[in-house]
Amino acid sequence: MEKSLEMRDRNIGSLLWKFSLPAIVAMLINALYNIVDRIFVGRGIGFVAIAATTVAFPIMIILMAVSMLIGIGATALISIRLGQQKMEEAEKVAGNAMVMIILLPVIIAVIYLLFPEPILIFFGASEEVLPYARDFVHIIMLGAAFGSISMGMNNFIRAEGNPRLAMFTQITGALINGVLNYIFIFKLGLGIKGSALATLSGQFLSAVWVLSYFLSGRSLVKIRLKNLKLQLPIIISIISIGFAPFAMQVANSVQQSILNKTLLVYGGDLALSAVGIIMSIAALLFMPIVGLSQGAQPLIGFNYGARQYDRVKETVKIAVIAGTCIAVAGYTVIHIWPVQIVGLFSKGDTALTEMTSQAMRVFFALFPVVGFQIICSNYFQAVGKPVQSTILSLSRQVLLFIPLLLILPNFWGINGVWRTAPIADGLAVLLTATLIYLEMKNLPQNHLVVAQVKQSV
Repeated sequence: MEKSLEMRDRNIGSLLWKFSLPAIVAMLINALYNIVDRIFVGRGIGFVAIAATTVAFPIMIILMAVSMLIGIGATALISIRLGQQKMEEAEKVAGNAMVMIILLPVIIAVIYLLFPEPILIFFGASEEVLPYARDFVHIIMLGAAFGSISMGMNNFIRAEGNPRLAMFTQITGALINGVLNYIFIFKLGLGIKGSALATLSGQFLSAVWVLSYFLSGRSLVKIRLKNLKLQLPIIISIISIGFAPFAMQVANSVQQSILNKTLLVYGGDLALSAVGIIMSIAALLFMPIVGLSQGAQPLIGFNYGARQYDRVKETVKIAVIAGTCIAVAGYTVIHIWPVQIVGLFSKGDTALTEMTSQAMRVFFALFPVVGFQIICSNYFQAVGKPVQSTILSLSRQVLLFIPLLLILPNFWGINGVWRTAPIADGLAVLLTATLIYLEMKNLPQNHLVVAQVKQSV
């Protein structure tokens, strides 16, 4: 009850700081999983190993997509139910979500293990890269459920008003991953298998921690045995809300696959390694904004459920300003120190450094406007409006990026690949601005209707 009163009455700026800072730190730490893997394999093995992790990336994105489908969808529902003071329904959502978070990654892992080589070739593995990619992805898939639990159920902890604990979960896993990457690659000589084992170890221990939190009775929202029986209406509600981030990640996987194959045609494995580095840096730049949007989500969802529409609008406004500041800071760093950043991933490979640093300047040309697009897409997800959220989430990666990726290289070659991102970003922002303007304009009308209903009662 105390946490509910806090989300209803406390200053929005301080609440957003409280919820977002741990989420931002946690998302940055989460991004470090991918970055640390590529830094260690790049410096310890070479650019072919970076290319292998680039091939593995769309497969890992699919696993992340499943975690977000259930985890974020359930988180939004839990926040709304808590705002409506419906604890029993919130716990039913959590129980059903937990079962799905475990079940779906296991199904995906089985499919991969039945057809590993065709899948890896489909995602862009060349003959030279294939053995490295196979060694890496096999190990990741054996522990697919652990990563899904640690990411998906960690969102539940944030939804019930405990963002610091959610942050601790991800920090612990990432630190373990970093330390074990160094030990397994440089001390034990396990190569790319060592990097995969390090990632798996971090995810496993994070999953154990999250499960212990819910099963020990410390959580506000309890995981009860009776709620583990799947109920179709609950699953449909979770999926309908979580579909937007799921679709965005699946689209990201498709985008990455097309990107990998296009780069193989125009630049070979070196270009594949370059885009792997760029995507790692992109994750590091995007994750603080995603963390900010996740911190805003329970505030938006709770106050929307409680019909406090002025607080909803204020949360969106502050989050957009903060997200834009983060994006501008990332853009500035990229354009001042591109060579130094790329140097973290390679040992004096001048060809790789030159290609990647030049590509980054183009790829991130319109990054300052991305914060606005992410925050506003998340708004529609937080208030349970999956259609708008899905449209906005897919706009950059499917509706715009993929068609541009298929067209522009025909005219500009590899430069057309790099120019696809800023053009897609600019067009997506225009679409987002239109939809969020109409939504914010209509919120006061909704508030007046509610007030009239209360007066008539």
